Amino acid sequence: MFVEYKGAVRIKGNLLFFETVEGVGYGEKVLVRHGEKELFGRVAAVDEKVTLIEVLGNSYDLGVEELRVKFSGEPFMTGVDESMLGRAFNAFSEPIDGMGPVVSEKRMDITGSAYNPAWRVHPRSFVHTGISAIDGLNTLVQGQKLPIFALSGLATDELVAQIVRQIGSAGEKSAVVFAAIGIKHENADFFIRNILGSGQQKNTAVFINRADEPSVNALLLARCALTLAEFLAFEKGYHVVAVLYDMANYCDALREISARREEIPSRKGYPGYMYSDLATIYERAGILKGREGSLTQIPVLTMPDDDITHPIPDLTGYITEGQIVLDRSLHQTGLYPPINVLPSLSRLMNKGIDKVHQREANQLYAAYAKAKRAQMLASIVGEEEISEVDKKYLAFGRAFEAEFLAQDSSENRPLKETLAIGWRLLKTLPVQELTRLKPEDIERHIGHAEE
Repeated sequence: MFVEYKGAVRIKGNLLFFETVEGVGYGEKVLVRHGEKELFGRVAAVDEKVTLIEVLGNSYDLGVEELRVKFSGEPFMTGVDESMLGRAFNAFSEPIDGMGPVVSEKRMDITGSAYNPAWRVHPRSFVHTGISAIDGLNTLVQGQKLPIFALSGLATDELVAQIVRQIGSAGEKSAVVFAAIGIKHENADFFIRNILGSGQQKNTAVFINRADEPSVNALLLARCALTLAEFLAFEKGYHVVAVLYDMANYCDALREISARREEIPSRKGYPGYMYSDLATIYERAGILKGREGSLTQIPVLTMPDDDITHPIPDLTGYITEGQIVLDRSLHQTGLYPPINVLPSLSRLMNKGIDKVHQREANQLYAAYAKAKRAQMLASIVGEEEISEVDKKYLAFGRAFEAEFLAQDSSENRPLKETLAIGWRLLKTLPVQELTRLKPEDIERHIGHAEE
């Protein structure tokens, strides 16, 4: 039996300051009632005198005098079930696709479990995305956390939708959990059509948080989505990829709530605990001993002002294992996807590919770096004044962007084809320049490379 309490002190936005009740715990789920209106809430902070409650919903018409609160005595839970694949949900895991309610197999704490590091298995298996710039040069590995650093105005929605569709097509026991955080209504409609309208909808669960919802819903949605992902991976044996987009909106929601709490801000107004908060999201990826499944994460964030040193990408880079960086200059040339492979990195790449693939990737990377240097030199002295070798690198760079990096937004390119394109491009370079390859690689894949 739940007891209803009164004792509201004040309301600031979606934050309710309430007189502390004995036995209340951090993260506890509460029910806030004002007349006939009922909203869920979550305990965000507790001290001896005041309990801070985050109201999950529209709180603009709540009055302090008539407000009542019921404390549930348990953390915020969400229902999870395999039948949630192929469906769309809001921040409370409630269906928004008009297909009726979901009967949950069990209820789980949205904060997740703190797994013993000794239980973790090192990531080791290749994850197919169908995008050459990732599969070929910045390979994603099961259990990895590999973020995408996007820029405003680029085709990020199309790229994210393509990744979600194509990862979901790999393997019988695979699944994708896509969390759209703080996005516009038209973007939400695009993702629902583009992802759930594809042939892979039965393997994908979509969680949508729109920009006009309260800020706390963004924090809630990310955790509800990851709770389903953990259930599928560690209890049902799925190889799950969780795509979180846009983590910049998540961090902005964190900053807004921190400001309402009147906390002392840190860099650029973000709270000082943003690093540890992001870690509670990103560290929910991995592989556990004795479990058949895995949980891989692809957080996507839009860098404010194209600044990779901004606190959001900066802290994300500390926690995760690499980054895929989008480039505005490539986008302006019409190239899709505009992935700049030079600043991009997958720190666990070598765990998921063979030695020949490693050497080919190293050679392609080195050759493209020399091509960009030749391009810069040609822009200064003129293309006719650079050496013959630099001219070959210049031609290689153009072909690399046009044939290797560029692909259609609906093209699911197999890894075998990606590697074949790479070998074909390397044939255009003098054999003495192929210093990252072994003689047997050159004999087998290059053959008649130019002397």
